[in-house]
Amino acid sequence: MPPDHVQADQAEHVDVLIVGAGLSGIGAACHLRQRCPGKTVTILESRDAIGGTWDLFRYPGVRSDSDMFTLGYRFRPWTDGSAIAAGDSIRRYIQQTAREYGVDREIRFGHRVIGASWSGADGRWTVRARAGAETVTLTCSFLFACTGYYRYDQGYAPPFAGADRFRGQVVHPQHWPADLDHAGKRVVVIGSGATAVTLVPALAGHAEHVTMLQRSPSYVLTLPASDPIAKLLGRLPSRLAYPLVRWKNVLVAMLIFRLSRGAPGLMKSLLRKGAAARLPAGYDVDTHFGPRYDPWDQRLCFVPDGDLFKAIRSGRASVVTDQVEAFTEAGVRLASGAELPADLIVTATGLNLLPIGGMTLAVDGADVDLARTVTYKGMMLSGVPNFALAVGYTNASWTLKSDLVCEYVTRLINYLDRHAFQVCTPVAPPSVGLEPMLDLKSGYVLRSLAQLPKQGRRAPWRLYQNYPRDAYLLRHGPLTDAGIRFTRVPAPDQPPVPAPGPGNRVG
Repeated sequence: MPPDHVQADQAEHVDVLIVGAGLSGIGAACHLRQRCPGKTVTILESRDAIGGTWDLFRYPGVRSDSDMFTLGYRFRPWTDGSAIAAGDSIRRYIQQTAREYGVDREIRFGHRVIGASWSGADGRWTVRARAGAETVTLTCSFLFACTGYYRYDQGYAPPFAGADRFRGQVVHPQHWPADLDHAGKRVVVIGSGATAVTLVPALAGHAEHVTMLQRSPSYVLTLPASDPIAKLLGRLPSRLAYPLVRWKNVLVAMLIFRLSRGAPGLMKSLLRKGAAARLPAGYDVDTHFGPRYDPWDQRLCFVPDGDLFKAIRSGRASVVTDQVEAFTEAGVRLASGAELPADLIVTATGLNLLPIGGMTLAVDGADVDLARTVTYKGMMLSGVPNFALAVGYTNASWTLKSDLVCEYVTRLINYLDRHAFQVCTPVAPPSVGLEPMLDLKSGYVLRSLAQLPKQGRRAPWRLYQNYPRDAYLLRHGPLTDAGIRFTRVPAPDQPPVPAPGPGNRVG
């Protein structure tokens, strides 16, 4: 018996326990409310508000890094006029969705899940959460981790020599002070990713000058802040217009990704021309906007209406490509010997990944090593029963995949009920072949690959980055295959009862 067994006998039980009340967690609860109306659902959220990323990040200009017609939920149209939306608009959208579907009443705030133990004898999880100074215990039949992928309490901040000498203020975007005033200040933003390209134009409006200091450049693509096709279809009911714009954007994103992988030279040329057309004449495009890697080896950075380029053209912002040697009392000394004066330094240096919110898992008393598991259909883990995690796409909007994961989980739960099973467990074959779960070469991914589950070389163990394929298979494909085992919880002292037939297939 797991050590929690005695405690679990008195614990509150729910059918599905969701961890996280961000974009994925609220979506999961809404899907369950619609598709599994008889199931009890509880959401445990470590913070004190709905929204996840979009409640945590409060730095100037914070916005979506993909269009809202695909980042929004499939079941609730995004009706705001902005395609690239501000963080507070996204937060309101999530909050309104939770209220509209009544799932806001199922959230328990201030509950950080620290561990979960599966008992095969009972066919349930015992979940431990920290709520203030107390440890709260619940049990559930199905555990759904909607925790995102990064650590909320600590962003990635490499050590900088001389940081203690700097007389100004140093801030990480993940922990932006509400009372920080950057007006009239000389600001250096260290970084070149999505956060940096968002911050620079937002700060440039009031700062004396903003410098984006990057060790190496990223690919930057201008997108319209408002979707012209959405405007054109604006007179249609949202239930008709929204799917059309959503699929248009899915296909455009797929085209860009396929072109990047299939003809990287052509895509490089197109991205360079797009940047050069928006920068001052004679600007050194190759140094500051010409990465050494191929497009989509790391995520593209999108800028609405070219706001980053506008800030550079105005003279209120600039880009320096160099390495930090040390902080000084008055700014940043570079490897080239130059010094950037600064009153405020923003370390937009990235995230720390944290799989499944940092919770531990154990199955029948044995600890689960995530790095030794293999993802089943990109959402379950080999050897871990009645457990799913919401992982979005790396080459498209997060919600496209998390929505599909939620739909699949509801299908799976209903299937268990129809066939009187209580347990579903992915079982990876020895010949699956192991590869990293994520195929990006971004620093935050490479730093954390050793912590992440693996993927296989073929379905159903491979994490495909293909929304149309996944949409068909996860919504309409078979729920039974050789990769998943369905069983019934046995009577005491009896072995598990598997489904009849080869591969656990049931008619």
